[in-house]
Amino acid sequence: MYTQFIGGTNLSKKLPYAERAAYNHRTWEHEDRCLPGTRVHLRQQITEWYENPRSPCIFWLNGMAGTGKSTISRTVAHELAGKGKLAASFFFSRGRGDISHADLFFTTIATQLAEHVPELGPLISKAIDDHADIHKRMLREQWQLLIYEPLENAPMQSKQIVVVIDALDECERKDDMKLILQLLAQAKNLQTIQLRVFVTSRPEIPILHEFRTMLGETHQDFVLHDILPPTINHDISVFFQQKLSVVKAKHGLSTPWPDEATIQLLVERAAGLFIYAATTYRFIRASSDPKEQLSIILSGEYTSASPTENLDKMYTNLLRYSVVGDRPLQSFRQIVGSIVIMADVMTIKNLANLLCLRSGEVKEALDSLRSVLNIPKNESQPVRIFHPSFRDFLLDKQRCSDRGFWINEKERHIDLFRHCLELMSKRLRQDICNIREPGVLITEISKDTIQSVITADLQYACRYWVYHFQQGNPVEEDSRILQFLMQHLLHWLEVLTLVGEVSEGVLMIASLENTLKVGSGLCFSKSLKLIGKGKIE
Repeated sequence: MYTQFIGGTNLSKKLPYAERAAYNHRTWEHEDRCLPGTRVHLRQQITEWYENPRSPCIFWLNGMAGTGKSTISRTVAHELAGKGKLAASFFFSRGRGDISHADLFFTTIATQLAEHVPELGPLISKAIDDHADIHKRMLREQWQLLIYEPLENAPMQSKQIVVVIDALDECERKDDMKLILQLLAQAKNLQTIQLRVFVTSRPEIPILHEFRTMLGETHQDFVLHDILPPTINHDISVFFQQKLSVVKAKHGLSTPWPDEATIQLLVERAAGLFIYAATTYRFIRASSDPKEQLSIILSGEYTSASPTENLDKMYTNLLRYSVVGDRPLQSFRQIVGSIVIMADVMTIKNLANLLCLRSGEVKEALDSLRSVLNIPKNESQPVRIFHPSFRDFLLDKQRCSDRGFWINEKERHIDLFRHCLELMSKRLRQDICNIREPGVLITEISKDTIQSVITADLQYACRYWVYHFQQGNPVEEDSRILQFLMQHLLHWLEVLTLVGEVSEGVLMIASLENTLKVGSGLCFSKSLKLIGKGKIE
């Protein structure tokens, strides 16, 4: 998407940004924030960090999956915004298009900085005017020209602003994770503006290594899973008590339900993982008989061996209850398996179109999985998983002990690649929007016209078929790719141009040349030359 700065200056140029990155975007509207009386000590520490002018420029909150990092991020961002200190936020999320990678990271941060810090608007505007291709340059240059230099040269007295970055480990490329941290660490050198950066992530090796190489005065760390168990258990207990009291009131259940002993048992089984508590609550809430749902949760055997072991057992227990029979199991692997590995989220209708299924068939497969999947009532909104730990569980053969639910990631990528190719082969054609005026400018074609013809499922196929091909690496598919390109290369590039992704198409072509086998690659290059000379239509 594109936006213009609001820094009081009329700009002729535009800067690409990721809309869904901001903490208060519609995407995150129904995500939880910390309940009153929970995470009290941690939130106090974070407040002291960003209010103290002598604090390190980066606060790294790290913890294993399910410990509540994103909930804390949303709470911190909300509180900072209320105090007028939040300058920008970027919430990474794997499998959600432009917030699953760093391509638009610095352009998005710059956009928000210009909006929330008026003094920066003209400086960032000038950087864009001076470097029209800045959004195509290396991340290092984007940081320097769009963010660091404007911050360094802003005409203001000492000012403190905070940027919130959530789930850095969800960024696709490890090298980008490291580079982002390296560049953000330079904020310690700024004089007039104190830039504070609040970062959350799992303690992944690239991120952990980068923080270890930083100077001690550059960052402050807080390890979530090192918080004393009594503190975490208290917060999880508060969560269960407040959430289940709402369920009890809704269904008119007699007091006490659940009793104190049951709450304590649920807290013990959560083993410090807030995602366990949240998933349990959603499972109980989704039923017309919450007592039965609670008994299902409590029916499995649990250990204190490791937190993820309990979480995995709960996921297995919920799936065994929700997915029954061979046919539903097959649908589960195809539909849910696709959802957890896709490069972007999709609505039920568009997902059904892509997989050549009926919408009702997809709805039926997903309807009993509302404790682990966010299935909006508004059918124009996409389906997504609630937490990445569910994806991790399904894709890990060791953790997913019931092989019926295990998702073979490579097979899913191959299947999606083939469906993308099939959909494009059926629907791509010359002048797909029926403009019938070869010289018309793209800006003269209405967005409604484009979106009505190039629907989200076709857009997805055009943008990500190469990605699924490379991830699946199917044997003997080169000839199908070459046949598709011989027939539809120009049609495919036309669609990418209309949706503003033609530069990605060029990169995909270059990537394909490197991926295809040597013999096919030579044929591929020859085919491109023939098309360029107009000898192939």
